Amino acid sequence: METPEKKVVETKASPEQIIYADILFYGSWSAIAIMTVTYILYITGILDPYIPLKDVPLYWSKNVHHYVEEARIPLGWGWLVLIGKADFLNFIGIVLLGALTIIAFISLIPVYIKKKDFLFTIISVIEVLVLVLAASGILKTGGH
Repeated sequence: METPEKKVVETKASPEQIIYADILFYGSWSAIAIMTVTYILYITGILDPYIPLKDVPLYWSKNVHHYVEEARIPLGWGWLVLIGKADFLNFIGIVLLGALTIIAFISLIPVYIKKKDFLFTIISVIEVLVLVLAASGILKTGGH
C-alpha cells in the first residue's frame, strides 16, 4: 500500500505580522535589560529604596492591603511619584512589557491606513483604546 504524498505548504508572514513581532521581540528584550539594570541598582544600594532592604522581611507576612497601608504606598499609577526610589524604578521595565501590545498596535495603524485596510485600522484603534482604558485605572477594577 502506498502512502499518500505529503504536501508541503510554505507560509509567509505579512509585513504587519513582522512589524508586530519585531516590536514585541525587541521591546521584550529591552524591558528585560531595563529590569536587570534597575534590579542591580536596587540590590547594590546605588539608589535608595523607598522601603529599606533590611525592612522588606517585615512586610512579607502581610497581605497586600495591610502592606500598602502600613508602607504608605500609593495605589494605581501613584507609584510614579516614587520612581526615583530603587524599589520602584524597576516598574519602568514592567510597564514597558505591559505597554508593548499597545505600542505594536499603534505602529500598525498607519500601515493599515496606507493599505486602505479600514477594517483592521478600526480594529487596531479600538484595541488601543480598550487597552489604554484598562491600564488607566479609570474603571477601578482589578488591582487599582
